[in-house]
Amino acid sequence: MIKKVGVVGVGTMGQGIAEMLAKNSLDVYMLENSKDRLEHALHMIEVSLDKQIEKWAITSSEKKLILSRIHAITEMEELTNCELIIESITEDLDKKKEIFKQLDQVTSSDTILASNTSSLSLTEIASATRSPERVIGMHFIHPVATIDMVEIVRGLKTSEATVEATKEFAEIVIQKKGVMVFESPGFVTTRLICLLINEALHVLEEGVATAEDIDNAMRVGYSFKYGPFQMADHFGLDSVQAALENMFREYGELKYRPSFVLKKMVRAGHLGVKAGVGFFKYDVDGDRI
Repeated sequence: MIKKVGVVGVGTMGQGIAEMLAKNSLDVYMLENSKDRLEHALHMIEVSLDKQIEKWAITSSEKKLILSRIHAITEMEELTNCELIIESITEDLDKKKEIFKQLDQVTSSDTILASNTSSLSLTEIASATRSPERVIGMHFIHPVATIDMVEIVRGLKTSEATVEATKEFAEIVIQKKGVMVFESPGFVTTRLICLLINEALHVLEEGVATAEDIDNAMRVGYSFKYGPFQMADHFGLDSVQAALENMFREYGELKYRPSFVLKKMVRAGHLGVKAGVGFFKYDVDGDRI
């Protein structure tokens, strides 16, 4: 039974994954080489829990218990005793391969190494390790705490034992529906949602409607919880661009070519919630202004 889980990377997704794991009574070891980023991540997790207290979803005692299970660490060697490690750094293939190379050296052959990548090749990431059979994809959807689904992505060399253990962990331990996916650029969710966001960007670029009205049309008309622009802000516009560019390279189809508006926003540093401004503005707690 998996009881200790490592999380590498403490951005928006890393924070959400760590919080969700701790809520499910797991000891979480959250790794980041910057102490400032670790402190910020712990603060944002606490903010998230405080909001849940305000809504009567959890109690103050439960908040303390959840936070007590999250251990902030700065050294890779401190992940040695984890049975599962989930990498959630930026969508950069070379950086991910380097992380997995290091994880392969400090963990036992029984440790499952998972990546939260939304579009990169698990097979190529696994090639940086000596044991690619234990490398798998666990692609969570933002917000992690409320989306009861995870894509479990099988690389070319992922073993059946790793697949079964990961599926069991997802469905029994953290109680999320495991959607089984064979490796393909963008998998299922990223491939479809990024196309929606990109087409919404083209509609905006053509002056058909404002970002606010496009979001309202999809929320009210099709019961989307968030419109495409608010979704993009939460994902991070740089992450959306990276996913689209990767799919464009892999598939070679023009429909995946990122909109010029998206590129312009990223160049300006308007990355969404994490930057305080994207298509909309956000306060320091990530709430829309």
